[in-house]
Amino acid sequence: MQRRSLGPLLAVSVTALLAPALATSTAAAAPAADPSAASSLAAKGTLDRYVKQKPQWKRCDADSPAEFECATIKVPLDYRAPGGKRIDLAISRIKSTAPGKRHGVLLSNPGGPGGEGLYMPMAMRERLPKSAQQKYDLIGFDPRGVGKSSPVSCDLVPEEENWLRPYKEETFGKDVAWARDVAKKCKEKAGDVLPHITTRNTARDMDLLRAVLGEKKISYMGVSYGTYLGAVYTQLFPGRADRFVLDSAVDPARAWRGMIQWWAEGAEPAFDRWTEWAAERSEKYGLGDTPKKVDRTFWELVAQADESPIEVEGQPNTGDDIRSGMRGAVFGPKAATEGVVELKKAAEGKPASAKKLSAFAGSERPGRAGAAAEVPSDNMTASFWAVVCGDNSAAWSRDPQSYRRDAIEDKGRYPLYGDFASSIKPCAFWDRSAEPATEVNNKAGSLVVQNEWDPQTPLPSGQALHADLKGSKMVTVLGGEGHGVYPNGNACTDGTVTGYLLTGKLPAKDVTCRATAASNEEARKKQKRDVFPGSPLPERAPGRF
Repeated sequence: MQRRSLGPLLAVSVTALLAPALATSTAAAAPAADPSAASSLAAKGTLDRYVKQKPQWKRCDADSPAEFECATIKVPLDYRAPGGKRIDLAISRIKSTAPGKRHGVLLSNPGGPGGEGLYMPMAMRERLPKSAQQKYDLIGFDPRGVGKSSPVSCDLVPEEENWLRPYKEETFGKDVAWARDVAKKCKEKAGDVLPHITTRNTARDMDLLRAVLGEKKISYMGVSYGTYLGAVYTQLFPGRADRFVLDSAVDPARAWRGMIQWWAEGAEPAFDRWTEWAAERSEKYGLGDTPKKVDRTFWELVAQADESPIEVEGQPNTGDDIRSGMRGAVFGPKAATEGVVELKKAAEGKPASAKKLSAFAGSERPGRAGAAAEVPSDNMTASFWAVVCGDNSAAWSRDPQSYRRDAIEDKGRYPLYGDFASSIKPCAFWDRSAEPATEVNNKAGSLVVQNEWDPQTPLPSGQALHADLKGSKMVTVLGGEGHGVYPNGNACTDGTVTGYLLTGKLPAKDVTCRATAASNEEARKKQKRDVFPGSPLPERAPGRF
């Protein structure tokens, strides 16, 4: 798919549908308004009142450490009309462990869209070495519409949240109806709010939070979707971006339909790598002694499961289940091989282990366990669609038949997952975006960190963001497996990222590290825990960034 221009970025201005440019002349400066706009002074005065908020910090909950504090501030629902409706932004912090060595604040985002970030300071405390914890107040927040930040809902039932659907001629009509119904329910339930749940507005919230905290600049660590949020912040507020680590990166020009399609495109070279890996170990695994034979073994299993699901410990696996599961599993050749071995045993009527199929499990599990009672059960999905559809509605065709054509074509081009990625989504029936998409093209300093074999944001995606961020350097982990790199126990990777956070100095040139057995094992552990990289708390719903 060709990268394409998304048009000129709008100038920085509150009153003309633009970012609220919070002035940098003082630490907590009032928002600067467009002096050419008639309402600029009124807008500036209104935003001044937001900046002057004083968070009422308190212990987040009885089970959390005393030093982990939470508060709530107000932000405008619509930055074009800051005097209108306000929504909550739930924020948290763990203050620097050595105030005398403090450099500033480090915000973070765990991914999504729809991922809760309030508990990220707790995760960051585990991820960062003590020297880095001395440098920063660790700041977390639930993005607007998510978690405790005025959570949105579409009143979706679990069946409606299952959205990665394979194309089939006989079910396509039902899939179109599902996509239309989800968009309709979202509009009916939260149509006045959802147009403002966007990445651009979340970036504006970050800058308002910066001003409330009394900081001239922010440092930031974002994973997956969080890399796009960080990149948008650097585009809207390049002068306020300090040390930005963007881990497992989104290609801005492909947000968001193209990024979902990356899952199919990126899986094909990983699949080819897997067939070679398994063939080299044919004596141990018995899947074939050439890549072509391994390939044939896999697709024969899919065909058999299409005819009659293959049961493993009572769990049926259709051909679509196998393709969907293999899409993510194949980025770790050993786990993928062990899974296919178990499927082959079951297909032959032999006892098989569901545990060894764990790498295939859970192509979609909406929501997360342990969510706060006040958070709607479909909040992650509702906020996901708000961003994925609302950030760039121009990326989504309004013609349902175009999705049929794309799904058929892409299943041929990318047989493992092409139809899942390209078939119809609710965005086909979503309202138009309130703003044009953000074209990322700036010189703010940042560090892009990327595994070579990442199932969610493949290597070319990270390379694209690096190219867009002219002031960035990139760390590539050759042979690195998994989604989410830092920390992984690899001295090259961890040393480069930590050094940047401590000194603010980017490497003189791009860095290439080589994965170790230990660092890839750490990636597999993260996958099995099914959590945001480095986070012990929010559960990752597969099929998210």
